[in-house]
Amino acid sequence: QFQLVESGGGLVQSGGSLRLSCSASGFTLDDFAIGWYRQAPGKEREGVSCISSSGGSTNYALSVKGRFTVSRDYAKNTVYLHMNVLSPEDTAVYYCAAATACAFLPLDVVPGLSSVHWGQGTQVTVSR
Repeated sequence: QFQLVESGGGLVQSGGSLRLSCSASGFTLDDFAIGWYRQAPGKEREGVSCISSSGGSTNYALSVKGRFTVSRDYAKNTVYLHMNVLSPEDTAVYYCAAATACAFLPLDVVPGLSSVHWGQGTQVTVSR
């Protein structure tokens, strides 16, 4: 069964850091680009970052550029989102998504393709 699982969310103070993980069950992430998206209460889901299957290309939304870093560990079949200098505006449910390329995981619009696989999300709450 093709399943993505996010973890690592939690409550953190403003200025703090968290590392989110996206792991796979039933398949390997090696051949997939992985995107990170988030949805704050009352807001639409928005793109955060994407990393190519090779790891050689990464994209970031302007709102997180310089603060967030995406990486992948092929041995652990896991993609990470390292989040630093967090602010209350980063509070959201964070989702990872898998597709064959970052071209199918745009950050300016939430992909609706049936070929994109989504995890269930992990809550990140940043307190003031």
